Amino acid sequence: MKKQKDLRAGGGIRGLLGVLGAFVLLFVILAVLPQTSSSFLQVTNLSNVVRQITVNIILACGLTMAILIGGIDLSVGSVVAISGCLTAGLMTNNGLPVGLAVLVGLLSGVAFGAFNGLFISRTNIPPFIVTLATMNIGRGIVRLYTNSRTILVSDDVFTFMGRGMIFGVIPVQLVYILVFCAIAWFVLNRTKTGRHMYAVGDNEQAALYTGINVRRVKFAVYVFAGFFAAVAGIIAAARTSSGLYTTGEGYEMDAIAAVVLGGTSMTGGVGRLSGSIIGAMIIGILDNGMNILGLNSSWQYVVKGAVLLIAVLIDYVKKRREGSE
Repeated sequence: MKKQKDLRAGGGIRGLLGVLGAFVLLFVILAVLPQTSSSFLQVTNLSNVVRQITVNIILACGLTMAILIGGIDLSVGSVVAISGCLTAGLMTNNGLPVGLAVLVGLLSGVAFGAFNGLFISRTNIPPFIVTLATMNIGRGIVRLYTNSRTILVSDDVFTFMGRGMIFGVIPVQLVYILVFCAIAWFVLNRTKTGRHMYAVGDNEQAALYTGINVRRVKFAVYVFAGFFAAVAGIIAAARTSSGLYTTGEGYEMDAIAAVVLGGTSMTGGVGRLSGSIIGAMIIGILDNGMNILGLNSSWQYVVKGAVLLIAVLIDYVKKRREGSE
């Protein structure tokens, strides 16, 4: 039990405080920098930041599980597009009510995740290869479904789901963050499946010898990743009141960066969901700050790539130190 707690800690409270400190530092810099302060602290901008980070935080919930077991899921961006476009298409083209369309959209993500999980758990093919393949398959499916066209949605409920304000001041996305992060936290910290995820990531062979059904754990992880990606896709579609086939391109990299930045080890077994959430917040306000500064989109890719590389390097150094102790 003590080892399980250590694995969840991902470097302990000190590591989490380090990530939180980085977030606070970045926030303060953007708040006091003359070029950004006047725009960054506006209520409308901070509200937009919450809307923008919602998708990445929810994706990070699923990616945290995948990386915790020593895996990866590159297909989540494609699932975002599929679930969003399918939900929009069922409402606009088939006349389905919003609730039923959302349910089918969620099921599409679960099915995609189940396909990944089945392939990965039943073969020795690395998750990187499997999900790279399904990422491309997903992109092709969504282009075929939409005929490479945007599907517009005219529905007040759907619009509220994406741009609504509770009591006129609280973005509805904040509710999504609280609800789905709570679900992910519960799975990781209060269920047998969650405990087994840490065990499999720490030492798959040892987990197998202790009687853990490793195949079932891997399958469950990718189903969860598909589910959270579908939720993110529907939220993204609702925000624009449309199903856009290019939605989600590059989202998997932002989510991976958030998880690694938050202290989850790429080799598996170590990490906290709270760290991933803070990591997604860092990526979100970094994006916002670069947009306010008018930084060229090409340079934005360079900056975020460098952030991911630094996060992976820190994880590598940490592992080397632990190995030498």
